[in-house]
Amino acid sequence: MNTISRDKSNVETRGRLSAWPTRHNFSHRPLGYDYRGVETLQVKSEEWLSVAVAPYAYGFNYLRSQCAYDSAPGGSLVSVYHLTQMRDQPDQPEEVCTKIFVPRKNPRIPSVYWVWKSSDLQERESYDMLGIIHQGHPHLRRILMPETWVGWPLRKDYIVPNFYELQDAY
Repeated sequence: MNTISRDKSNVETRGRLSAWPTRHNFSHRPLGYDYRGVETLQVKSEEWLSVAVAPYAYGFNYLRSQCAYDSAPGGSLVSVYHLTQMRDQPDQPEEVCTKIFVPRKNPRIPSVYWVWKSSDLQERESYDMLGIIHQGHPHLRRILMPETWVGWPLRKDYIVPNFYELQDAY
């Protein structure tokens, strides 16, 4: 299980953006860098809204994308936020990726709708496909599936209702 501690682990993967949550005693875990050199952080769900306000205050004024995925059958669900700092150098914007791991039994994450309005449809899609509840979202309801749909289609343990596989059809 991915746990977050306040110790000095992963010192070699800590970047400049990891310093703020460390200074303010927010539990987080640096996950290193992606192939483009974007720093990736893991934040606890209950601290996400407090941590999310800081990058916005530091100029990360653009939520490039919010997506979610199922890490493994029976494992955690993950919500991913890609933040970009749009300033004077649009060809070299600074970016950060934040991941929030939540249990599939009660997947709740505070919504950042009030920080970045562009998260509206993206958080709704995460809810619709994986069942991640973005607390405080003003319009959290299904966006792709009918309201009567049962279950969360992108979960790895999802079983399609009334689906019969055709074997030896010919």
